[in-house]
Amino acid sequence: MYSTQSTLATRFSGRTSHTLRSEQPLSEDQMRAAAPSIFAEGKHVSRSDRYTYIPTIDVLRGLRKEGFEPFMVTQGASLVEGKADFTKHMIRMRHAGQVQTKPEASEVILINSHDGASSYRMLAGMIRFVCCNGLVVGDVVEDIRIPHKGSIQNDVIEGAFRVLRQFELVEAHAEVMKAVQLEPREQTAFATAALALRFGEQVIEETGGHRPAPITAEQLTQARRPEDVGRSLWKTFQCVQENVIRGGQLGRTAQGRRMQTRPVGGIDRGVSLNRALWMLAEEMRKLKAD
Repeated sequence: MYSTQSTLATRFSGRTSHTLRSEQPLSEDQMRAAAPSIFAEGKHVSRSDRYTYIPTIDVLRGLRKEGFEPFMVTQGASLVEGKADFTKHMIRMRHAGQVQTKPEASEVILINSHDGASSYRMLAGMIRFVCCNGLVVGDVVEDIRIPHKGSIQNDVIEGAFRVLRQFELVEAHAEVMKAVQLEPREQTAFATAALALRFGEQVIEETGGHRPAPITAEQLTQARRPEDVGRSLWKTFQCVQENVIRGGQLGRTAQGRRMQTRPVGGIDRGVSLNRALWMLAEEMRKLKAD
């Protein structure tokens, strides 16, 4: 059952994407304004005759008939002239059959493009209502990829239900993470590993002659709201994930200048980093279980 609160839409844009998120299911007009490539009227000229073109909006309309509603859309940018209307896009959906009595809800994530950059792809996700923070599940649920060949629409709908059927497993893993308590040093270790995922080779011992990360692990574990204060693995994961993805931490460059970390832009980078953080949390859960 969806919230009856008035729609609260948030928009943000950057060099690589434009995003619209709402508490209520998005209308087609809202989606068209934020992610017009969902409504592309044909495939990009670079695609061959073997490429089966079905507009993402047609697939989404089919999914809506099956009870799936979109709550977030985002579209990547393109530096290639003429590709903007065909570029990669992502839709986060929830099924009407979900009883939303928890602080989170499971989502089906649909990714596609009409320029050859992506097949139809479906992943499991989770949304935290307190911060509208969208997670991407790691390897708990298998990715579903459907090439642009044959009867795409029916395959995508079946794929969405395959993801939906595994939500109980995702929620079970999340509940275990909520029960696992971390020591301060374990929280720091988790955040340090997250720094390496976010900033890559910068996070190497300074004695090795490489640049350190612009912020500290302790900054990543800082809660942005009272609800996130705590030592559970789940809360630690949420704090780190939000700080990594949304940025905004004050730090210093390798030259000592003050700076502020940027949000993670781009669909691919956001998905891969989100999944890696979930898998990092899963590894910590396994270590604590030993």
